[in-house]
Amino acid sequence: MSHRTREQLAAEAVELLGRIEGPGKPLTVRDRLAIPPQEMPQQDPVKRCSNMNEVALGYTPEQARLESMRCLQCKNAPCIEGCPVRINIPAFLAAAAEGKFQHSIDIIKKSSLLPAVCGRVCPQEVQCQLHCTVGKALKDINKAVSIGRVERYVADLERESGKLETPAVKPETGRKVAVIGSGPASITVAADVRREGHGVTMFEAFHKPGGVMMYGIPEFRLPKAIVQKEIETLIAMGVDVKTSFVVGRTRKLSDLIEKDGFDAVFVGTGAGLPKFMNIEGENLVGVYSANEFLTRVNLMRAYDRAHADTPIANSRRVAVLGGGNVAMDAARSAVRLGAQEVHLVYRRTEAEMPARIEEVAHAREEGVVFHMLQNAKKIIGDDMSHVRAMECLRYELGTPDESGRRRPVEIKGSEFIMEVDTVVVAIGNDSNPLIKQTTPQMVTSKWGNIIIDNKGKTSIDKVYAGGDIVLGAATVILAMGQGRTAAASINELLAEK
Repeated sequence: MSHRTREQLAAEAVELLGRIEGPGKPLTVRDRLAIPPQEMPQQDPVKRCSNMNEVALGYTPEQARLESMRCLQCKNAPCIEGCPVRINIPAFLAAAAEGKFQHSIDIIKKSSLLPAVCGRVCPQEVQCQLHCTVGKALKDINKAVSIGRVERYVADLERESGKLETPAVKPETGRKVAVIGSGPASITVAADVRREGHGVTMFEAFHKPGGVMMYGIPEFRLPKAIVQKEIETLIAMGVDVKTSFVVGRTRKLSDLIEKDGFDAVFVGTGAGLPKFMNIEGENLVGVYSANEFLTRVNLMRAYDRAHADTPIANSRRVAVLGGGNVAMDAARSAVRLGAQEVHLVYRRTEAEMPARIEEVAHAREEGVVFHMLQNAKKIIGDDMSHVRAMECLRYELGTPDESGRRRPVEIKGSEFIMEVDTVVVAIGNDSNPLIKQTTPQMVTSKWGNIIIDNKGKTSIDKVYAGGDIVLGAATVILAMGQGRTAAASINELLAEK
């Protein structure tokens, strides 16, 4: 990947935009297809390994316009079909192409409450951009219109210009809604319900609201100031945010309705229960779940050793087990914490990795060593019960499993030793079990996910749910889509009352 500076990319964009707009003629389909995809400016790989600043620096105004001009304005708009909240993508791109950036973000915000977040962390390449006609016409999905990057640009521009407005709230209705959790689904519900004039109280177990956006996604992918701004908007709307409040421990869910007088409850507690491999040595000192590791790094700022006392291992050789975005986040965080070597161990090939292509590329640039078709068999400790090595197995791919990916099959007798002093297990999460454990009447799947109907309602009257607690570990935009559905149902219920 080339790494031209932001200044170089800006200069190229200014020159190209001048040539395109010079003749003053409407762009044809051929003209639009001839515009090259705009490269995202980013920090130099060597420099960024020693800081937690955002890697992707964002488009320049000219780049945002050029990328938007690549949209063919298809009448059938297949990109919208790939968007979980059905943003009017051609319309916001058309506005951006003309330089009407405020109009562009206004269009997005009719459907999405978190454009600055989604523009950074959502996997557009398997959602809206997967269906892009430009990518199909050029026979390369990587050359589809970079919808998320333009979304990020117009959202950042509005925030940085100080033009963010607090959404209007209708007159108070006297109704009260409890929102459990403060991640993307919960933020969406809180905003949509509050707009209708209902009182909203958000209960968050951690000391800071924001859910997975705050504790799970690293600063270099999603600056926490952006998440904090969204929470501040909710508070400005009149949402009451209570932190360090664990529903199921501090207060049972049923008490919120029966004793505290809430007219409806939304459960958005996420998928916070880490999965382990159940192999020998997982209880050794130096073994982390990705959840714990990333929470220490992000929410508790373990990387800021001068100002935070959060304990975390001073690792020399780190192994991260897994191949998703969380595994990439853990590996790249370990690099920034000063590890001399970071190894990512995955039992399939790179083609089967669920992580975003961009995140994999960034990890490679930052020196993460990839070990494909391998996995840990056991973790080996020293006489002080600290990790000193892993015994690993080699694999080959067999027939497809229920996910559609080819099943990894271990190669007998292929064991080998990898010397490491820290192991981060990043093989996924299960749904938070606390609500189920303390609300036995709640119907869940065999995996612990809350079962809902097509309106987001659970098996309990007045109780709705959405996000990872329903879907399992999913994306921000999918969680928001479920939050929007549940909020509409709650508003309908309260209107009937």
